[in-house]
Amino acid sequence: MIYWDLFLAFFIPNIIGYGGGPAIIPLIEAEVVGRYGWMTSQGFAETLALGNALPSPIATKMAGYVGYEVAGIGGAFVAVAATVIPSLLLMLGALGLLYRHRDSPRVKRMSQWVRPVIAMMMAWLTLSFFTESMAASGLLHTLIIGIVATIALVRFNTHPAFVVIGALVYGGLFIS
Repeated sequence: MIYWDLFLAFFIPNIIGYGGGPAIIPLIEAEVVGRYGWMTSQGFAETLALGNALPSPIATKMAGYVGYEVAGIGGAFVAVAATVIPSLLLMLGALGLLYRHRDSPRVKRMSQWVRPVIAMMMAWLTLSFFTESMAASGLLHTLIIGIVATIALVRFNTHPAFVVIGALVYGGLFIS
């Protein structure tokens, strides 16, 4: 039964999510944290931060980690398969359909509406991580990490992996 739950937890977000890994992270969080309770919001945020520091698509890393934590090697395999297979099949089908109707004004309008929806979902995820961080670490530490990370990313064009490592070091040194 746990394998079926793992399959559904990653299959559903990958079927209804459009826009790649970052777009389905809030959907995966809703399943893993909200529906099944396999992780806390804080644990999910930490897993996401570590996953973002590693190469490869984030959705498969999250699926592999959560699947392994929940049901070992078999769970990791099921969760990764549930993440990859539906996306691959839907992408092949959608690509053929969109290519056939590539000049249609409806298809062009539909594509324009995807970005704002993804932006709102990412804003909601950021807000939830911010409130979780404030509850766990306090306003001062949250603001310090957020401001320094923003400056490093925007002003100095620092690679996100180094920003995550810096935040981990700061948390290890100053947050108990």
